[in-house]
Amino acid sequence: MTAFTRYIGIDYSGAQTPSASLKGLRVYTAETDAAPIEVMPPPSPRKYWTRRGIAEWLVERLSEPAPTLVGIDHGFSFPLRYFEVHRLKPDWPAFLDDFQRHWPTDEDYTYVDFVRYGTVGNGAERTGDPRWRRLTEERARGAHRKLARRACLCAVSVRGALRHIPSQDRAM
Repeated sequence: MTAFTRYIGIDYSGAQTPSASLKGLRVYTAETDAAPIEVMPPPSPRKYWTRRGIAEWLVERLSEPAPTLVGIDHGFSFPLRYFEVHRLKPDWPAFLDDFQRHWPTDEDYTYVDFVRYGTVGNGAERTGDPRWRRLTEERARGAHRKLARRACLCAVSVRGALRHIPSQDRAM
């Protein structure tokens, strides 16, 4: 007997805005021993999923009684050096609150570049260094990615996608 009866896999993208229809956003589901199938976005003028649409869909699925395991292709971690440099406690909810204050990309028409260039927010106070590594990268040498900037931006995108759903801004 398995602990889960439903499995959901999400191919994630932090590009553009929470309401942007992106080809890179994909959702798959499988029930117990069945083969996975792709879940198409709800009918709308948009051809592809949006981050906000996935967040809403996922909240609906997770409110159902089926024990569900969700896997998301996304780097939900940060180098400890980021917390040290910015004098933050290594606490995910506190980090999300602080980061969103500096990188407010949860609005429909706010792009990462708006924050990066100082038009919105104060991203300059919360930057990273591409040489900083997460613990997994330090231990798995060669897993190099320029994540100091990318991971930061994606974390805000996730929170932004969930922000408008009451009590769900930390669901991921």
